[in-house]
Parts: sequence; C-alpha cells; structure tokens
Amino acid sequence: MTKLSVNVNKIATLRNSRGGNVPNLLNVATDIEGFGAQGITIHPRPDERHIRYQDARDLKKTVTTEYNIEGNPIQSFIDLVLEVSPTQVTLVPDAIDAITSNAGWDTIKHQSFLQEVVKEFQQNGIRTSIFIGTDLKLIEAAAKTGADRIELYTENYASQFVVSKENAIKPYTEAAILAHSLGLGINAGHDLSLDNIQFFKQNIPNLAEVSIGHALITESLYLGLENVVKMYLHRLQ
Repeated sequence: MTKLSVNVNKIATLRNSRGGNVPNLLNVATDIEGFGAQGITIHPRPDERHIRYQDARDLKKTVTTEYNIEGNPIQSFIDLVLEVSPTQVTLVPDAIDAITSNAGWDTIKHQSFLQEVVKEFQQNGIRTSIFIGTDLKLIEAAAKTGADRIELYTENYASQFVVSKENAIKPYTEAAILAHSLGLGINAGHDLSLDNIQFFKQNIPNLAEVSIGHALITESLYLGLENVVKMYLHRLQ
C-alpha cells in the first residue's frame, strides 16, 4: 500500500494568521496520524511564513509515523534537518520567495552539489529524496547522486488530468518504471487531490509514498479532516 504523508503547512499558515497557537499544529499532526495517515510532511521556508524552524523541532517529539522535511538545501535548512533527524529529507529547488514549489531539480547541472548534500544526510541516517520532473535523463542523473528516492513533481499531471488523464499519466508511468530499474524509491506530490489520486496510484508502479497538503486541507473544509484522510487512504489501497 502506498503511504499517505500529510503536509501540514496550511495548518501553520492558518495559525500564523492570528499570531497565536490556534489551531495547534502539534495536536493536528497527532490527530492526522490517529486518523490513519502514515506520515507527516513539513516544508519550512527561510521566512518561516508557515512552518517555523521551531515547529520542525517540536514535531520531532510528537510524530510517531514517518517524518518528512522538505525544502531547498541552503545551509540553515541543512543544519535544521541534521539537528532534527527526520525519517526522510526531500530536496526541493524552490526559490526563497516562491509561493509554492514550481520545478524539480536539474540533476545534471547540480549533480556534484546534490551528491554532497545526499551523502551528508545519509551519513546521519536520514533517507534522501530528490524532487524531480519526468525527464528520463534527469532521473538517470538523480540515481547518480546516490539518493534513496525521487519525488515526482505532479503539477503537470494534475493540470492535464482534466483534459486527458491517459496523456497526463504516461510520462509519470515511464519515469517511475525507469526510476525503479535504477534502484530508486518513488514518491510523488504537488496538486494531487481526491479527484486524481486514485488514477495516479493505479498507473504508477512501486509508488511508495504521496505527500499531499493544500488539496487535502482544502477538501477538509467541506468534508472534515478525519473523513478526508480516510478517503485518501481508501484511494491509495
């Protein structure tokens, strides 16, 4: 079964909008685990506009499932991840002022840098994943970094799904087959939703984990958080 890791960035955004501690991020993460999710994901950014660096430290004490921290491996991020020691770190090449992640790594151009970062995290017992598109040459280069997994950047899939789901999924299936043959584990995330997740799961072999935040939290406004988590789990079976 593909694991569901829930990104709680939007919970932190809502909390920060009032300057207090409502909703309580730690309690929500604990509840999400209790509803059946197999992981918690956070994506702290340098300006701490949603997840704060202290949140990453505090969640380490409460998360009992897989703990995934994703972000751009600038020095402050590297230091934070090494301090917290999550289950997994996902390397994302987002700009400091990016609203959300909008591209995967050029693993050819940044090969040596990624090799160094991956090695440092792995030496500290942290599984590494590289956020990447479906270009097969870049996936081949990702394998050469020594990373444990890739996370397929699924925005294109989500945007094309409503036009032609068969055309939308094809490059992702090909990418997953190649990645698996190269010894890479396969994660996925970005704009996956209740509408498109089941078809994605059915057509991506060896899909280990999906990370879902914005859509899941938005859907929960209408359907309730516990109900939505269980709906995702059912679609991922």
